[in-house]
Amino acid sequence: MITGLHHVNILVPPSTLHLATLFYGTTLGLIPRPVPALQRGTLAWFDFSSSSQESGQQLHVALGRPDIDFTPEARNADRHPCFRVRNAEKLKELQERIWEHYKRGGEGAPMECDEPGTVGSGHQGVEYPKRFFARDYAGNRLEFSL
Repeated sequence: MITGLHHVNILVPPSTLHLATLFYGTTLGLIPRPVPALQRGTLAWFDFSSSSQESGQQLHVALGRPDIDFTPEARNADRHPCFRVRNAEKLKELQERIWEHYKRGGEGAPMECDEPGTVGSGHQGVEYPKRFFARDYAGNRLEFSL
């Protein structure tokens, strides 16, 4: 009955949607798409691919509540979406791009990223494919995997 995911929704602090475009659009390479007219300024939407046949999946970025969604406990939570990357070469390339944005800092920079070439921050074991973790500018934990 269920054939896949249409979208995943994550939360960011109010007044930071422009940072979502910097991180998710520029650094990760997701494709910004228009949001419904009545929700402009409250959401940012991104397609995983320019080809709807290739993925048909989206990331929705919405505004969270600072007193609940961005407390120290919430920012250290383990819940996360996992983004599948095409192959090992692209996974390495993406990790290097995120790491460079992390090191460079500035607007939309991730709060954390596993350093390329080191043991990642997730559980280790043969049952896990190649992967790495990062936290976006709002503290959302993100996994990238084959």
